[in-house]
Amino acid sequence: MNLKTHAPIKLTEANLSQLSPEIRLPQYDRHTVTPGIVHIGVGGFHRAHQAVYLDDYFHQSDDKRWGIVGVGLLEWDQRMRDALQSQDCLYTLVERSAAGDRARIIGSIRNYLYAPDNRQAVVDALASPDCKIVTLTITEAGYYYIEGTGELDVNHPTIQYDLQHPDQPIGAYGFLIAALDRRRQSGLPPFTILSCDNIQGNGNVTRKMVTAYAELANPELAAWIRENVTFPNSMVDRITPATTDADRAMVAEQFGIQDGFPVVTEPFIQWVIEDQFCAGRPAWETVGAQFTNDVHSYEKIKIRLLNGSHLLIGYLGELAGYRYVHEVMADPPFLRAVEHFMEEVTSTLKPVPGMELTVYKRTLIERFSNPRMPDQLPRLCLNGAAKMPKFVLGSVRDRLQQSASVNYLGLVVAAWCRYLQGTDDQGRTIEIDDPMAAVLTERAQNSDAPRSILNLTEIFGEELPQSQQFVEAVTAHFNQLRDRGVKATLADLA
Repeated sequence: MNLKTHAPIKLTEANLSQLSPEIRLPQYDRHTVTPGIVHIGVGGFHRAHQAVYLDDYFHQSDDKRWGIVGVGLLEWDQRMRDALQSQDCLYTLVERSAAGDRARIIGSIRNYLYAPDNRQAVVDALASPDCKIVTLTITEAGYYYIEGTGELDVNHPTIQYDLQHPDQPIGAYGFLIAALDRRRQSGLPPFTILSCDNIQGNGNVTRKMVTAYAELANPELAAWIRENVTFPNSMVDRITPATTDADRAMVAEQFGIQDGFPVVTEPFIQWVIEDQFCAGRPAWETVGAQFTNDVHSYEKIKIRLLNGSHLLIGYLGELAGYRYVHEVMADPPFLRAVEHFMEEVTSTLKPVPGMELTVYKRTLIERFSNPRMPDQLPRLCLNGAAKMPKFVLGSVRDRLQQSASVNYLGLVVAAWCRYLQGTDDQGRTIEIDDPMAAVLTERAQNSDAPRSILNLTEIFGEELPQSQQFVEAVTAHFNQLRDRGVKATLADLA
């Protein structure tokens, strides 16, 4: 339904009463919400997920201590700063499904700090007694750990800079350590650090990286962190494509709202959290979050089935010249490849309460196929060097231990290697967005590709490159993809 009857209304708190009654507005007094959570890495996913849970929470609870202070660390966060600061930190969330579009205004973010503007303001927010939880969506690459060893990348320029300039940090760990050290010296208790990124054992990884960084910066502080700070594991799920100009135009045309950075997402949402919070937490379970002592089993299902399938869809789709996930899923051979991939992965998983695997896989297919959610393939393909070990290679190792086929798992690795050659099946250029792009693209052009890529131990470890079954599966698929293209390769697999 088109709700626009006049020029779009600028989204601000003062203008909320002018918006259409079809749009759900915050029904709580935002001025009673005090900051209790600092979130580093405010992007589309955070605003479609954690911020939504809190908005729901404020609607039904008098506990208003958990407002969000958003923090942007990177240069491209300037656009988020400009949008949120001009909109009283409000934004439009649109849920898209076959039934239509539903819009609501989210009010749980109370402030936004762009670190390059004022680094001390970020440290102050983190060091404030009001801050009880710090949540993170900094992407896989933001954790600065070496995949092959699981250790902190101490030589990364950001890590080195922050160690040498502790009073003017630029990276997440530098800010966290500066604030925790101030709290320790002031006699304040620490905050919980809650990763919301797609990393298996994200809390464990964050704990190891933060304490390793602290050990380099201040061993006494590192000991205090180990004893006092909690790092819950969590599993998050909601497909949220990057916001486009078309989304902004849709929000203006369809809902009559001028919003510099709306979010478009699917109806499905899930959050599974380990209940380890050293400074308290909202009762998120009252708004649908699930608390458990076994996050690992839930996240393993999600990461291996959803995120692993996303890589297969992304790399095959890009090579075939598609633009969107739903277009790939509408092509029967691609759909069958995804289904076979899921079948291979399923044997590496165990059932958990509330997630029946057959139903979950069917739901994933429906979500991927939703034409109302035009999820762009490049979003799925970026940072493959960080994603491949987390989303695919664990399943490969488990299948090899089971003496089972890795045919479709090998296909997704082969598709990535072929993608790294930088052209699709029609010869069009593919832009490789990956911190390791230089070495990956060079090796992809070598005459011994894909082995030259598989020999990168920081990605594949020591054992997988020695597996004849795995290497042969990847090589056979790579040669077919390179010589005959995606569609002929999938036709042979049918």
